[in-house]
Amino acid sequence: MGTRILIPSGALGLGYDKAALNRAVEAKPDLIAIDGGSTDSGPSYLGRGVSKYATESTKIEWQGLIEARAAAGCPLVIGTAGTCGTDSTVDWLYNITLEILSDLGQSAKIARLYSEQDPAKIAQTPLSPLSAAPHVDAGTIQNCTHIVALAGAEQIQTALNTGADIIIAGRTTDTAIIAALPLQNGNHAGAAWHGAKIGECGALCATNPQSGVILVDFDDTGFTVTPMADGAKATPHTLSAHMLYENSDPFILFEPGGHLDVTRATYTAIDDTSVRVTGSQWEPSDTYTVKLEGARIAGFQTILMVLLRDAHYVSNAQIWCDDIIAKHATKVADRLGLDPATWHAELQIIGRNANLGTLEQRTLDASELGVLAILTAPDQATANTLGKMMNPYLLHHPLTQEEEQPTFAFPFSPAEIDRGAAYKFVLHHVMALVDPMDAFRLVVTDV
Repeated sequence: MGTRILIPSGALGLGYDKAALNRAVEAKPDLIAIDGGSTDSGPSYLGRGVSKYATESTKIEWQGLIEARAAAGCPLVIGTAGTCGTDSTVDWLYNITLEILSDLGQSAKIARLYSEQDPAKIAQTPLSPLSAAPHVDAGTIQNCTHIVALAGAEQIQTALNTGADIIIAGRTTDTAIIAALPLQNGNHAGAAWHGAKIGECGALCATNPQSGVILVDFDDTGFTVTPMADGAKATPHTLSAHMLYENSDPFILFEPGGHLDVTRATYTAIDDTSVRVTGSQWEPSDTYTVKLEGARIAGFQTILMVLLRDAHYVSNAQIWCDDIIAKHATKVADRLGLDPATWHAELQIIGRNANLGTLEQRTLDASELGVLAILTAPDQATANTLGKMMNPYLLHHPLTQEEEQPTFAFPFSPAEIDRGAAYKFVLHHVMALVDPMDAFRLVVTDV
């Protein structure tokens, strides 16, 4: 039997084309699948266990999908709920779901798949580092505020087998929520994983990436991708290019339980809109492993922003910044006596090299630059003190002693803005499981 998956968007929170969604629902999908997040926005969301998206906006989009699920008569699955997939964000979206069902007067069976791990237990668990993984010890792991394991297709299948109408999953791989049902239905395994990879970001694999909605049809030999928005088209190029998205190898994709190999995949346009793909292969592994993501507090930060417009300072901005960093460090040592290893200050030149730093190769003329100061310390009070000691330099520091004292522009008052805790990722490791559900919990509720 074939399997039709409706993917409304690359993530809940990005929006979707309502007309295209209605068109896709009329095509009678077997499942609606949408991603809820990723690590794209940095470690803070995992570290704090919160979503990057506003509750009010999320509720509107999620209600549209719950209504679509009811109209289609099929399950609705979201993976990595609430950006980071912690237990707290699963519960956050579950509570939103309860409000929506109450507003609509609907009933539903809801399955919640929890992915969060106990840091103390993980500290005692054998882990295997992935490429470029940081060194970790038991203390580092125990200091993580949140650790999640990335669920694969097997955990989603367990949730589907409960007969749930709505599945709210914690951290999952982006592909798992799409591949699970085709695999369960006995469709081609290579096609299931490859189609899931191509479809994970909705219409990003099409010529109108902002439209969101696509259908992916899986069968015994391959899969077909069809964008649903007016004017959106899939082409062999747009589909094959997506294998490079968030993936260092354009032919190999690792997942729990094996890897996808698309070396021999063939992409064929079957009409002006749809593309058919065959030849993908799934290679099972001997050991079932899941990736772990963990975040811990790296310090507390205070930031300041100053604007440079004088041409003399714009052209010598890096020299100006380097001199301020040196003089600020001397003042901190003299007046606070802080161990240099316990705090950090940096000045990023916004508009010149703030993104790539010393790797920047472009030389562009600018009429105005922003300089962002970032002070990091073990506690917020010290970070704020460091920021206040940086303040006078950013306001008046001259390039030379011979020139008149300059004045630069602070866009905010007070100039010092306390950011609070700053987090960093500390895990890029996998752990082996005997049973795929060993690291996960499933709770099913009739609402």
